[in-house]
Amino acid sequence: QVQLVESGGGSVQAGGSLRLSCAASGHPYSSYCMGWFRQAPGKEREGVAAIDSDGITRYADSVKGRFTFSKDNAKNILYLQMNSLKPEDTAMYYCAAAFQRICPVATDRGYGYWGQGTQVTVSS
Repeated sequence: QVQLVESGGGSVQAGGSLRLSCAASGHPYSSYCMGWFRQAPGKEREGVAAIDSDGITRYADSVKGRFTFSKDNAKNILYLQMNSLKPEDTAMYYCAAAFQRICPVATDRGYGYWGQGTQVTVSS
């Protein structure tokens, strides 16, 4: 089975940057699409970004222009570069995978594999 391990979370001040990583193993990345989700205390889990098996990305409106989703196919590592961070970005961030070509951002339906999460805290 696919295993996902996130890393790179931490605490930064508003305006700072972080790069999250998601290492995928178990099956070739090309067979899956990937997504990043986040969940803050007391709030629903929301989609952040997604990348399809061809490398096409899409983003939630709240992060568009600030976050960049990319992948290293040779290493099966996915990255979420987060710039201009805001306090409202504070959340647990999860990497997820689905056995399909295109992953949605607006819903977590179809994602069958999830990492353990990595905490991102942005202070004002």
